[in-house]
Formats: sequence, C-alpha cells, structure tokens
Amino acid sequence: MIRVVLPAHLRTLARAGGSEVQVEVNGQVTQRSVIDALETSFPSLMGTVRDHVTQKRRPFVRFFACGEDLSHEPPDRPLPDAVASGAEPFMIVGAIAGGCLQAFASAVLEAPAKGHHHQIRIIIRL
Repeated sequence: MIRVVLPAHLRTLARAGGSEVQVEVNGQVTQRSVIDALETSFPSLMGTVRDHVTQKRRPFVRFFACGEDLSHEPPDRPLPDAVASGAEPFMIVGAIAGGCLQAFASAVLEAPAKGHHHQIRIIIRL
C-alpha cells in the first residue's frame, strides 16, 4: 500500500479522514501510477491534481517524497523505494505563490503640489 498525504481541501473533497490515504498500486510505483490509483479510489479527485486531457500536473500542485521536490520529475520515473514500501508517504501539496521573505517592493508616487512634483517612495520589506 502506498501512503499519500493530501492537502486539506482535497481530503475534504475525497471525504477522507486523517491526513493521509492509502492506495494500491499494481506494477511500478511512479507519480503516474500513484495518481491513477488515487483517482480510481477517490473519483471526486479526478482532474484536481492533474489536467483531465493532458494528464500534466496542475500549476499550483507540487509532489514531494523523502524530503525531495519531485514536481518536475518525469511522471513515469520510479518513486523512491521508501515510498514504494510504504515507509514514507508521497505528498501532494498545494503551492503558495507570492515571492520570498527577502523580497523588496517599492512604489513611487508623484503628486503635484503648487506646480512642483513631490516624490514619495514606499518600500515594503517582507
């Protein structure tokens, strides 16, 4: 049995209790075979993790296993042995967009006052 950790919104959609589900994979354990088994076991998840037509991973979904980001790995590449044996889970994670903690944003506003331009610079440090 393959352990799959789902984000909260997909657990709700699948009506799965707990933070992970288990699926049976016949043959080689790959991203594709795990997601095939997941969609077979939980039909309500069909099309949520990957596109219906292209079968490509959705843009804001990431795959992790054994501490590694596998999102950009080929879908038919075998997953680590620890995942195949059930010792480690295959994790499906919703990605977060918006930059990093050291990002800087600045905006410049120019407002005329009595024929003069005043410049106001706003710097936001995250």
